[in-house]
Amino acid sequence: MDKSNGYENNTATFIRCRSKGVDGVGAASVRLWARSLPLHATVLDVGCGAGDPITKTLVDEGLTVYGVDASPSMVRAFRHNFPDIPVACEAAEDSSFFNRQFDAIIAWGVIFLLPEETQRIVIQKMANALYPGGKLLFTAPSQKMKWEDAITETESISLGTESYVKLLTASGLSLIEEFEDEGDNHYYIILPEIWTAA
Repeated sequence: MDKSNGYENNTATFIRCRSKGVDGVGAASVRLWARSLPLHATVLDVGCGAGDPITKTLVDEGLTVYGVDASPSMVRAFRHNFPDIPVACEAAEDSSFFNRQFDAIIAWGVIFLLPEETQRIVIQKMANALYPGGKLLFTAPSQKMKWEDAITETESISLGTESYVKLLTASGLSLIEEFEDEGDNHYYIILPEIWTAA
């Protein structure tokens, strides 16, 4: 089973598409989120790819980043781009990084690539790996839908906002904000429930 969801065989195409423009789609939105975190906060970038533009944005904002990606080719490119950043070649659901805790976790453009049950597992693992008061950001369409990924031609699945909110609540998290960026990517910003009630 290809745990990279088709991206191992399409690394060059993905890197070429994600490296367009000065910042790349999503960088401005991630920069705003990053600025809400303390300087040097630890951030896990789930599905980090080659690190451009998301990891680069986090690093530029003074955060301490860790990366995980299931594609060996992506991880090699990441190590070339960011030789000093710890990165693991692991599927999100199997990542050893979830054995520790982070101030924040970001999963940009990856959750909807996973099968439905795997999405549930990863959301719970991300919740468990956040320090108290930690922040989670992930992207997925707000509508419940299935479509063919433009690069890999494999099925992508969004569970939709209603289902994501139920999963987050069951994991002890609360959705605090939703918005869309210049590429029509839908963002979910989340905090542990105890911190939203304070």
